[in-house]
Amino acid sequence: MIQEWIRKGRELGASDLHIEADTAPVARVRGQLSAIGPSIPGTLVAQAGRELLGGDGWSQFLSRGSADLSRTIAGVRCRINIFQTLRGVAMAVRLLSSFQNNLRACNLNPELKKLTDATTGLIVVSGPTGSGKSTTLAALVEEINSSSARNIIAIESPIEYLFTNRRSFIRQREVPTHSPSYEQALVDALRENPDVLVIGEMRTPEVMRLTLSAAETGHLVIVTMHSATCAEALTRLCMSFPAEIQGSIRAQLADCFVGLVCQRLDFLSEFRLRVPVCEILLPSAASKGTIRGGQFSQIANVLQTGGDVGMWNFDRYQRWVAQKRDWVPPTLAVPLPEERIAPAAPKLPRREVQAGREVQTASPKDDTLEISIEENADLDELAKRIEKGTR
Repeated sequence: MIQEWIRKGRELGASDLHIEADTAPVARVRGQLSAIGPSIPGTLVAQAGRELLGGDGWSQFLSRGSADLSRTIAGVRCRINIFQTLRGVAMAVRLLSSFQNNLRACNLNPELKKLTDATTGLIVVSGPTGSGKSTTLAALVEEINSSSARNIIAIESPIEYLFTNRRSFIRQREVPTHSPSYEQALVDALRENPDVLVIGEMRTPEVMRLTLSAAETGHLVIVTMHSATCAEALTRLCMSFPAEIQGSIRAQLADCFVGLVCQRLDFLSEFRLRVPVCEILLPSAASKGTIRGGQFSQIANVLQTGGDVGMWNFDRYQRWVAQKRDWVPPTLAVPLPEERIAPAAPKLPRREVQAGREVQTASPKDDTLEISIEENADLDELAKRIEKGTR
């Protein structure tokens, strides 16, 4: 049942599927929700959840009421949250597009590549839910992977994109499968000689504290968090700590941050494509002073006046989007073997039309007309033969 709906969601170009007991499945396509089939019996949804989680995982789900996992199903990498509702078992499935390993292929501004040149500090990728943060995070990791030899440790819950070692050595750890918590995984990672730490999401003050400490002690740390603007991201990060230490946190953040990217997805009707639109805050005297002083309401002005040092606000970035034409369309995931067994459509016989005769080949390759024109040929007669042959 899950494979069937994931295949259907992929065909529709959906980013998410919502499945619940005794309810019609719903897909989110280009940001809009719509039902895509009849109601699914609760027993089938529960059975699918049990198969995904296995015996031990299902027992933990029943006691906890929710579970996170990632799987490749029907050729599509999926992030799945299974949870209990009033009607029974439900699932929220994020369909991850097959990953293309650079910023250009993800339709991001090439200036983001400069962030990955740093060897220490903090890069924050923020945005609301469903805005493509994980894809941008993965694109930054792949830019490092293809350009330099570094030891990269990625900590996620769950693992979304799978990386392959290129020039860098990448190890991916999943919470709680490989470590009981983000906090423990971060403490362990600092003993594992990393050059780059990738944190799936900063959620708690302790994770934020450990992340800032790692960025200050000679590591490049790339993290994601939820926020609608750069100012909101900074406010949320600093306000997560007790009031008496917020000043030192702001100073620490101002000293170590390499870049803050806040993004959302806009739909381009001309290209029928959703693309990221970003705010990009970079370290400068103005931005560092604003962060140290806690004047986050002034971040919009810093972005507005920081274009000469590579900063972008949403308005300026949208103008770049409006001028860009070479967008890269998303690719479908590789189909499963059973999806490749459909017989190919029969080829029509090929006709070769020459000036004086028409020949049908014995071993057809396609249905095109091949034309060779001899010297002094009657073009009117040739045109009549072509017209007759294509009817």
